[in-house]
Amino acid sequence: MSENTSKDKTDDKVNNNVCENETSPVQNELNNKLKNRVKNYIKKLEDTGSVTTKDESEKMEIETFKQLYKPKLEGNQESYEKIPKFYFKLPRSDEVLAQKLREETRAQFLQKKSKELLDNSELKHLWSLLEKSNANYTPSSNDELTIDYMQYRKIRDEAGPKYRPYFTAEVFGRLQAAEGGFGKVRGVSLFNYVMRRVWLQQTRIGLSLYDVTGQGYLTEHDLESYIAELVPSLAALDGLDSSFSSFYVCTAARKFLFFLDPLRVGRVRIRDVLSCSFLDDLLELREEDLPMELQEQNWFSAASALRVYGQYLNLDRDHNGMLSINELAGYGSGTLTRAFLQRVFQQCLTYDGEMDYKTYLDLVLALENRKQPAALAYLFRVLDINSQGYLDAFTLNYFFKAIQEQMVAHGAEPVNFDDVKDEIFDMIRPEHPSRITLQDLVRSGHGHTAVSILLELHGFWAYENREALAAAGDHS
Repeated sequence: MSENTSKDKTDDKVNNNVCENETSPVQNELNNKLKNRVKNYIKKLEDTGSVTTKDESEKMEIETFKQLYKPKLEGNQESYEKIPKFYFKLPRSDEVLAQKLREETRAQFLQKKSKELLDNSELKHLWSLLEKSNANYTPSSNDELTIDYMQYRKIRDEAGPKYRPYFTAEVFGRLQAAEGGFGKVRGVSLFNYVMRRVWLQQTRIGLSLYDVTGQGYLTEHDLESYIAELVPSLAALDGLDSSFSSFYVCTAARKFLFFLDPLRVGRVRIRDVLSCSFLDDLLELREEDLPMELQEQNWFSAASALRVYGQYLNLDRDHNGMLSINELAGYGSGTLTRAFLQRVFQQCLTYDGEMDYKTYLDLVLALENRKQPAALAYLFRVLDINSQGYLDAFTLNYFFKAIQEQMVAHGAEPVNFDDVKDEIFDMIRPEHPSRITLQDLVRSGHGHTAVSILLELHGFWAYENREALAAAGDHS
């Protein structure tokens, strides 16, 4: 027992010495004074035999805390002068010299980052090192090239310092986990990872050149400038008429803004542009022999852009370059309800009660991508007539009444609203039994069906006859 007590005291003494060595002399002196003060106070209590009350104990604890932490709270005022300036305001439009300096500095920085990337010859060298790492592998054999961690490190050391960022332990672990975790990674997977990372870094540098403010965002004008300079390198757009180029650039840039700018602030993050698939779709047009079927499915293809712009021109019956509510009523199957169209013109930006091409593009993207959260958010804002953040039975009835009117106009018997309302609520299963929020629509996975029932007669008809349509599809 005595040995343990002696050992504890020795440990406490060592710990105290360590703590004292880590603190400043001034702090040590203060700590010693506080310790002596507490010891004297405790001795006084023992000698007098009195018992402290709870209030007295708390008061002493607060005073001790203030004395102990006062220097840390106040800090060393002299050290504040040594903190370097870390925030610089963006130069104003009239500060030409400051803007030029900022642009030149950013250009030098991006050029430096570009030199750190691997070029084609260095990528070829990497592949040759991968092949040499496994003596049993030959290009003509059917065996797959695999490397373990020791070979991985050997390749990294032989390749040189420029390759090190691509050959970390974390990269090997992630690739190994993705392939089953057997202590090896495929050479092809590693090489594809390096190539993909180099491509992303090159693309980020390329996009950053158009980021005028250097804040990591691209405005609509920045995106249009980037796409306009990219168009000549896209082989699938070789036949694009020069008079249509500006409309194509507008059409392409609008998709980035619609899906990546949910708050409609007029800019998108470069990080979001890189992480989405839109840039891949756009750069896919570099292929000369891209099948027409793939081009029609690609929003950025010439065929798709001409289709959208052609629809806009066909709707513009008075040829003034804008669409009125009556002209827009002919969109698609021509069964968009009047109530929905009126809300679109109330909610969206118009000019003297007419819609321009950019606003039309937003509507087209929303209607053609109803399963996407961004499209549902757009349509939800239109449906939310009272701007209350949810759809209730009154709102559903307001829009479905227009569907019933279209049914009567086509000689069909109108469907009872209560039945449709119950089906929509059963389909969405909202958290609140009488309110449907945007989150409910997205979470349910059936939001596109629910909004289609309320927007157009064609959408309601497709829902009502879904079983017959499914059977016809299976038969065909």
